[in-house]
Amino acid sequence: MTPHTRSLLRAGAVLASLLILGCRGGSEDAGPLAADHPLHLEDHVAAARVTGSEVSKGLPAAVEWKFDQPRPAWKAVVPLIPTLKPAAVLQEGDALQVSLGEANRQRQAFRGGVYVDLPDWSWDDWAFVAVRVRNSGSGRMTLFSNLREKMGAMGYESEPFLFRGETAQLVGDGGVHTYLLRPDWSAWATEGSWRQLGLMFDSREPARFEILSVAVVPKEARFAEAPVGVITDHREQIYRRSLYAHAPARLEYRVRVPESGRLDFSLGVLRSDSPVTFRVTAGTGEKPRVLFEESYAHREHWGQRSVDLASLAGQTVTLGLETGSSRPGTVGLWGAPTLSGPRQDRAPNVILYVMDAAGAEYSSAYGYHRRTTPNLERLAAEGALFERAYSNSSWSKPSTMSFMTSLQHSVLGGYRTPADPLPDQALTMAQRLHGSGYQTGVFTSNTWCGTMSSLERGVDALRETVPGDNSVSSRAVQESFWRWREAFPGEPFWVHFQTTDVHWPWSPVPPIAGSFLSPGQRKELEDMERRLGEAKGELGRGWGLRSSPELFQRAGLDRKAYFDLVRGAYDEALAHNDYQLGRLVDRLKSRGEWENTLLIVTADHGDWPGLGLFDTYDPAARVPYLNPYLTRVPLVVVWPGRIAPGRRFRDPVSLLDLLPTVLEVTGQPPPEVFQGQSLAPLLLGRSGWKPRPVVIDEFVTDSKTGEMTGVIEMIDGRWGASLAIGGEDAGPRLLLYDLWEDPYTQKSLHAERPKLAKDYRQRLERQFREHVALGRRFTRSKEGTLSSEQLETLKSLGYIQ
Repeated sequence: MTPHTRSLLRAGAVLASLLILGCRGGSEDAGPLAADHPLHLEDHVAAARVTGSEVSKGLPAAVEWKFDQPRPAWKAVVPLIPTLKPAAVLQEGDALQVSLGEANRQRQAFRGGVYVDLPDWSWDDWAFVAVRVRNSGSGRMTLFSNLREKMGAMGYESEPFLFRGETAQLVGDGGVHTYLLRPDWSAWATEGSWRQLGLMFDSREPARFEILSVAVVPKEARFAEAPVGVITDHREQIYRRSLYAHAPARLEYRVRVPESGRLDFSLGVLRSDSPVTFRVTAGTGEKPRVLFEESYAHREHWGQRSVDLASLAGQTVTLGLETGSSRPGTVGLWGAPTLSGPRQDRAPNVILYVMDAAGAEYSSAYGYHRRTTPNLERLAAEGALFERAYSNSSWSKPSTMSFMTSLQHSVLGGYRTPADPLPDQALTMAQRLHGSGYQTGVFTSNTWCGTMSSLERGVDALRETVPGDNSVSSRAVQESFWRWREAFPGEPFWVHFQTTDVHWPWSPVPPIAGSFLSPGQRKELEDMERRLGEAKGELGRGWGLRSSPELFQRAGLDRKAYFDLVRGAYDEALAHNDYQLGRLVDRLKSRGEWENTLLIVTADHGDWPGLGLFDTYDPAARVPYLNPYLTRVPLVVVWPGRIAPGRRFRDPVSLLDLLPTVLEVTGQPPPEVFQGQSLAPLLLGRSGWKPRPVVIDEFVTDSKTGEMTGVIEMIDGRWGASLAIGGEDAGPRLLLYDLWEDPYTQKSLHAERPKLAKDYRQRLERQFREHVALGRRFTRSKEGTLSSEQLETLKSLGYIQ
């Protein structure tokens, strides 16, 4: 078994975050566990007495094909349609090349693939197929199974395979990426035994795809390293931090049951052919009382359950979690098993509400001419508003990873692939608060703010909602939040929202639609984007924010007219997000949860629409990230009774400050290593805060050499400086701006103020060296994995074509 396959086994079906905490018994002398805060039982496996839970000896082994040498068992798929030819398949170097040309054109796409025969496997044994692919340009890869013998009369019967698995939109950046595809993604997709594994590729233009390896991983392989452990697993796009055991198994915890105590958990299984019986018992003697028992076999769904422990209030009992199955070794999952009771202290609930791409420049709370954020205005009147808050990057993945850890992007290692994991040593806000007794949840419609950035760590429940329309994501993620609160009502809780309403294609719904853009204007904008797509040679609507003036000319469009319409669409999307934010606050108030909730509203970055209205805008030129349209974000903090209403702060602050702020106000120790500073002294009217420059950085890291290329910037009072690091940029390396006279960075003064430019260059070079040195304290795996669900979300947001 290769190291790569072993890493996939550890990674799991989607997530590369497995924490093994196996043990055979807890300490006899340890006192009972208390539920003064929500008690996460999966965090206390070391205190549990474990009986049974033997790993099955008959698990199938992982199978992997590497294509650095010929693999004659892999053959080209022969199309059933007589006019089509098989793809050209050739083993070359380290890869199996699949080339598509005119002979493979089917309607408006080019299609072809490869397959291998399998020895009649059982579908229930296998979790996913991991395919490592390298390609440039757009394209998709679909997993198929079992060859069809002849073409039938129905349209779908022209497919060369009987069963269709998952599809992945490929990342065409020329790099190597690992895609995880489930063969049994739906009940009707499998029948009989698994006899052939096929990979079909399609592209809108002739293309070449290079397959480096294919690995088929058993379902139970992820759980074979320990009899008992903790893993993040998912069903229905809900990821839960789960305790697992191999049936038959019993875990016993000595616990002190709180008043009105309850045990909340989800049931999860891996197989449909072997139901697992879950049982909860409690007692003080040798014969515990059975409080819950259920046989469960729905592998695609979590079964949400709750057990009332009120009759045992005040008692110290042995709480048992049991699993049984007719198939020994079958894995049962207890999703986020949490014992809770009434709140024992006044630690605040924390809500971090991030409006993806919602720049402060477009917010009426910051003086924008349209009333886009009346609810944010109301919240600012109830709490504090930071007038010059900046994100630490211009897009979601590096920005979110940074503010969740209070570490700059270059310290975390820069960007290598879409699924770069966080270094294990960089603990997130969720991990820190989960460890102190908070219930933790993440509800987002952007996977770069969740599993693709390792931000499921320390999270009881993470929902990556993929709405049909990005512009209504705020409604969807809030619905997921309230369902979670009904299922796990313990307090205190920490929750991270990250909505994508304010993200292309900006299609808001009533009651906001039509506020700033008439139906005729919206149709005109869609027509412009269609024409831009045609001018690019693409199907569907094109994204014009970074399109060249030449493209607009080729499409016969007025660039300023386009950006004027874009601003209206963007403003409506922001207004819809603000409307839903108001509904969230109103519901918190009606439930009596508002008074002890710390609410932080911000954005991970701004967006480009405002830049397009400048005559000097050139999408090919380097626009500094410190331009307020790109990184100036709203930051409003409300904590009723603790933060004086109506406070406004003018000094620049950074989103790196969020983590130390939240830790201080919740009574937690500061991180061992962090680069922000707590805003609590400002918010609570205490001394101890000093203004300092804001640093922004954004880097790409070469996966082979480890060299970082990118930009590091500084906002320092009147001056803004931007330094390019590495690469072959033909322009000036250092750009310098007078932010008092030129707040939108239209003219660099690096040539006019050479001495000042030299000073800032030296400061930024020194700052970057410090980041690199600090980054040596953190290590991460070089390659993440991509699921079809994650990629579909990125496609809906316009990140990949």
